[in-house]
Amino acid sequence: MKTQIYNGKILIPGGRWINGGSVVIIDDKIDEIYGHSRIFENVDQSINAGGGYILPGGIDIHVHGGGGRDFMEATEEAFQTAVMVHRRHGTTSMFPTLSSSTEETIRTAAEVCSRMMENPYSGVLGLHLEGPYFNPKMAGGQIAENIRIPSPMEYIPLVEDFPCIKRWDAAPELPGADDFARYITSKGLVASLAHTQANYNDVLSAFNNGYTLATHFYNAMTTSHKNGIYKHEGTVEAVYLMDGINVEVISDGIHVPPIILKLIHKFKGYGRMCLITDALAITESPDGNSYDKRIMIENGVCKLKDGSAIAGSCATMDRLIRTVVKDAGIPLEDAVRMASETPALVMDVYDRKGSICKHKDADIIVMDKNLNLTHVIAMGEIVSI
Repeated sequence: MKTQIYNGKILIPGGRWINGGSVVIIDDKIDEIYGHSRIFENVDQSINAGGGYILPGGIDIHVHGGGGRDFMEATEEAFQTAVMVHRRHGTTSMFPTLSSSTEETIRTAAEVCSRMMENPYSGVLGLHLEGPYFNPKMAGGQIAENIRIPSPMEYIPLVEDFPCIKRWDAAPELPGADDFARYITSKGLVASLAHTQANYNDVLSAFNNGYTLATHFYNAMTTSHKNGIYKHEGTVEAVYLMDGINVEVISDGIHVPPIILKLIHKFKGYGRMCLITDALAITESPDGNSYDKRIMIENGVCKLKDGSAIAGSCATMDRLIRTVVKDAGIPLEDAVRMASETPALVMDVYDRKGSICKHKDADIIVMDKNLNLTHVIAMGEIVSI
């Protein structure tokens, strides 16, 4: 199958643009990139970008579900439904996320994920475990009864049995959390600090023991605060001071306001900042209900029904890009790289994902001049949006 995308402004590696260019795809790979709108006759499919933007597909490294289905259901149907919901909004590949779960749920979901990964067209790149090793005081939308301290009797067999697990989050101040990070990073997993009250020394120790990512930065972690009459740094300030720690941000303009998105970008830059949806099952749910009955949407915000916390989001990748550009004033090339290139580098899939480059996977989105999504191509296949 030969596909061409022409008459668009193409974002290529290095944050550079090709104006009025064309991309040719053969089967599931990018075959060639042209610096002009060359129109081929012998193609099977042709997409006119209409003078808009031809961009690398989004890679969501933190997403819980969509279409009424949650990855914690641990079924192929749930995985496929959620993947397709987000694919229609520009997420061409993802790392499905489990909230704090029982070991049984983790094992069942990991088995499903492993099967999905056998198909390169599935869009599933690996499993992300958000918990259960969290500070219970920072549980937020997590299921409180599932939260526990790190146990090598649990995490070592899980990592050994399931190579599909690519990332695991924990609160670094917990007993055993440094040992946990040293072990999982020795096996090639990304260790991320999350749902935490870690202070500067905790974060420094975490970084020295392998934590290289901060989960939904600013959410479920402390900022500068008073203890008595004196000011103390929070996790946020400590992460800012660790140049080697990347951040992922729910960039919907709600969980992190646009001005703070701008601040994070100024400190961390596009190369250390990933855009994530943290989307829940309720995202694009056909009946308006969530897999997690504790969740409601109020004025476009996912919350626990008791009002005690903001939960995940109902955002999609196209919305993240628009919010970062239009509301936070961040350059489009940086916004797109934070949705594709940086996640690919953080999760070590940049050899095949994350940029429009010859011989890479044909994961491409097209947006018009107002940043509305017009086309999605995932592994060379045109997705109905």
